[in-house]
Amino acid sequence: MNDINQQEIAKEDLKALLVSVYLNPLQKETCEEHLRELELLANTYGVQVLEKVPCMIRKYDASTFITSGKLEELMAIAKEAHANLIIFDDEIAPSQQRNLEAAFKLPVMDRTELILEVFAERAQTKEARLQIELAKVKYQAPRLKRLWTHLSRQQGTAGGGGGGGGGYLKGEGEKQIEIDRRLLKRKIELLNRDIQDVQATRSLQRSQREKTGIPTFAIIGYTNAGKSTLLNALTQAGVLMEDKLFATLDTTTRKFTLPNNQDILLIDTVGFIRKLPHLLVAAFKSTLEEAIQTDILLHLVDVSHPMAEEQAQTTFEVLKELNAENKPMITVLNKIDQQVDRMKIQRIKMLYPHTVEISALHHTGFDALQEKMIAELEKQRRKMKLRIPQSEYAIVSEVMRLGNVIKRDFDENDVIIWADLPGPLASKLKNFEIS
Repeated sequence: MNDINQQEIAKEDLKALLVSVYLNPLQKETCEEHLRELELLANTYGVQVLEKVPCMIRKYDASTFITSGKLEELMAIAKEAHANLIIFDDEIAPSQQRNLEAAFKLPVMDRTELILEVFAERAQTKEARLQIELAKVKYQAPRLKRLWTHLSRQQGTAGGGGGGGGGYLKGEGEKQIEIDRRLLKRKIELLNRDIQDVQATRSLQRSQREKTGIPTFAIIGYTNAGKSTLLNALTQAGVLMEDKLFATLDTTTRKFTLPNNQDILLIDTVGFIRKLPHLLVAAFKSTLEEAIQTDILLHLVDVSHPMAEEQAQTTFEVLKELNAENKPMITVLNKIDQQVDRMKIQRIKMLYPHTVEISALHHTGFDALQEKMIAELEKQRRKMKLRIPQSEYAIVSEVMRLGNVIKRDFDENDVIIWADLPGPLASKLKNFEIS
């Protein structure tokens, strides 16, 4: 939450009224489900939720997002409930946010700001913290009029621009906002530079991983779908598991051996969410791309959730934004023990082929899952004829270790190998292929 509001109310004392709007009576049930998710977000951040209000409006208001009549209703509800924070389930323009705060005489957050704060609290690695800080600074930029006192105290951490010393900058108004803009611009530059340094290190690690030729699977899906539970169940990875949104923000990679003795790498990823702020998609793009630059995606869907289809679609939309919607994918229907509606399961299966049903918590369906993983890897294998100089015998050893050698021969100083190879290794050795 923005620091200017935290000066007035300690976070542990925040009591929120949640608001979600809809335009059509048929959308009310969906709106109520969205409010339940917003409540989970608020609880994850540590905010007590007093009341959730689905709010039907005829049209959006340019100045206050909702119509004046609905605004008066919400002001009365907030006053009666003794709320000291209003959270909207939509992204609200800076001017609308200012006008709503003036009307409620209370701090107002939107969904984007709440997600940013949850991410900020749960990030563990340096890269994740830098990415979230960058997203927060970009979010704050158009809200300078509301935040100038907060930003003026950032001069020491924002690269030192504007004004001397470490105290408060003097003066308000246009001059102050111009100083703050320079501070923000400098801070964005510094954060981008730090992120590039961290990404260079991770890029090196990825290239080293690719050299091994071991196939990689990324576990993707909606937040709280059970991705970390699955990784732990398969590999005893010891990754944090919580019944909270965004329990995992940092990618975790673990080695795993399939029943056919094929070694693979499993990567746990940050969860997706409905209306994931574009600022966060942009900030986490390198992290997400790290995951989607794998060989196969394991798309985990919590089929017990009332909005399972919408959540699966959300994940697919983020994949499209990352140009990864056509990657090989196995859709893993998790928490199958909690879903008795077979019609719902069949609908998801029709939408997403190559499905398998499991319960990550109870370790059921794992045999079928691993069979699917082996079958998908088989699809990616290539039969190749290779000519490898004996001076590079390490490559021959790698082919024998990771591939299925059909025939081997010698031609002067070269080794001729006919082999069935996994996709990553086949791509790596294309320069040695002969017709």
